[in-house]
Amino acid sequence: MRKRSTLILIAFLVAVTSLSARQKRSPSTPEERAKAVQFAHDLENNPLGPQAKSEREWLLRWVMDVPDITVAFCPQILGTELSDKQPYGTEIRTQLLFSQAAFLIENPDKTKDDLAIQAAGVNGSLRVYGLILKDHPNARSKTLDEIIARRDKGTLQGYLLEAVERCKKSTSP
Repeated sequence: MRKRSTLILIAFLVAVTSLSARQKRSPSTPEERAKAVQFAHDLENNPLGPQAKSEREWLLRWVMDVPDITVAFCPQILGTELSDKQPYGTEIRTQLLFSQAAFLIENPDKTKDDLAIQAAGVNGSLRVYGLILKDHPNARSKTLDEIIARRDKGTLQGYLLEAVERCKKSTSP
């Protein structure tokens, strides 16, 4: 229960901070969007590289601040066992957000396609997870392994449909 309360508090603080920042700044520039896409893909391919920390920090701040790129972030889509306290949990969970933002920038015609947006995020997180496991097998997650198995069996879309609905219900008033 304490983890859930902490997550709710963090989500609330991010929303308030984000709303305040979004009201103060202008829409993202083409250069910023290109940089965001580059950083998101860099992190998908090298999540623990020398620039990963600074790229992750820039992306997080940028996604929270820009008023024209809105991502429905639902980390529970990766399972409830994956937390920031788990080895590399932060890297895997934040990639969900970054890959979704990159997808929205690269596919402006898909801004209403929740399933495609979530799929892009999950697939980015799974890429990061796979790369991290190569060097850090202690980062294994039963839930992420199950999601990979679904992807490999071709049943990921069904999982995502259910997960997107759960996320919508948990964020609706």
